Amino acid sequence: MPEDSMEKTYTCTAPVNIAVIKYWGKRDEDLILPINSSLSVTLHQDQLKTTTTVATSKNFQEDRLWLNGKEEDINHPRLQSCLKEIRRLARKRRNDEDPGLNSTGLTHKVHICSINNFPTAAGLASSAAGFACLVYTLAQAFGVEGELSAVARQGSGSACRSMYGGFVQWLIGHQCDGKDSLAQQVEPETHWPEMRILVLVASAERKHMGSTSGMQTSVQTSCLLKHRAESVVPGRMVEMIKAVRRKDFPAFAELTMKDSNQFHATCLDTYPPIFYLNSVSHQVIKLVHRYNQHYGETRVAYTFDAGPNAVIFTLEQHIPDFVQAVRHFFPPETNGGEFIKGLPVPHVDLTEGLRSTIGLEPMPKGINYIISTKAGPGPRVVKDPTHHLLGPDGLPKNTVIIHQKRTLE
Repeated sequence: MPEDSMEKTYTCTAPVNIAVIKYWGKRDEDLILPINSSLSVTLHQDQLKTTTTVATSKNFQEDRLWLNGKEEDINHPRLQSCLKEIRRLARKRRNDEDPGLNSTGLTHKVHICSINNFPTAAGLASSAAGFACLVYTLAQAFGVEGELSAVARQGSGSACRSMYGGFVQWLIGHQCDGKDSLAQQVEPETHWPEMRILVLVASAERKHMGSTSGMQTSVQTSCLLKHRAESVVPGRMVEMIKAVRRKDFPAFAELTMKDSNQFHATCLDTYPPIFYLNSVSHQVIKLVHRYNQHYGETRVAYTFDAGPNAVIFTLEQHIPDFVQAVRHFFPPETNGGEFIKGLPVPHVDLTEGLRSTIGLEPMPKGINYIISTKAGPGPRVVKDPTHHLLGPDGLPKNTVIIHQKRTLE
């Protein structure tokens, strides 16, 4: 293929988001419409992101897809939903603005290459970042503008929240076609600069049960799920938005932990029950509550998605102290800098009083490493062409390194 055959190449990045009011269960599987609203915090892309390159050309024979360096089936139904919707919106925009305009480019095939810089399929919302990045990059390539969270939602429900930075809500919506089930930014990432987030990676292994199949079983069998959606979440959404806007950390923290606990209670109420947490997860929960008890105030909060990794919310001033507690009660294989990735954490000594109050039996190597980060922005366009993942021939560059295999859930 000649090197000038590629007519358009775009590269974008998109963030991971962590729900503090959880989404679990769909009322429409095809459109991915949730049974309750949810609210999340977008994590900073300097630490956690998906990068996607989309190329279009008249010389491409078919649509093709590479995820983390391995070619995958592009006919995955949810991926096809996103592709078809972006192409439909591109045709609509072309027809509305200038019906006589040449639309040849809209029929060109696409090559898509995407990589993550974090473990996939381990409860770290890889599909959310992946589909958000896919939709955002396709929109650049096909000239689609405006509201894109509804398109991202059709790839992965939580992907709609990764279309914005900061604090984001996903509205349940009431229309059958899902047009009002959208993501909205509650506050930007600059709103609460003191907020810090720690991802405690307990396991980088693939989950035993993916989120999609887990949700389906919960919807079919859990009585608690229905009660949660109808009677608990609506009030929690109102209170959480108030806590975020007031920057009321104790209120934010308590709601976050209670909602995480109830989500996993719903998983236990599912039949057969679903277990996403492990012994390390349970030990982290004890650590957080005893840490807060020692200080007589809520300084730290945990939340767990569909996996064993804890996501910790706290304020910047408490980070060194808490990280040292984690290091003590989960002694790492190495005490060097590799245990802490991302934003630097100053070293402090763990006080005897705090060690005594927590009083847990240490679990060596229970935490593989910690990712230190903060709230960050939504998807971005990468303007430097040297960062494209596809070469001039439309194939992945040799420099694309494979770390993990992504699954589309």
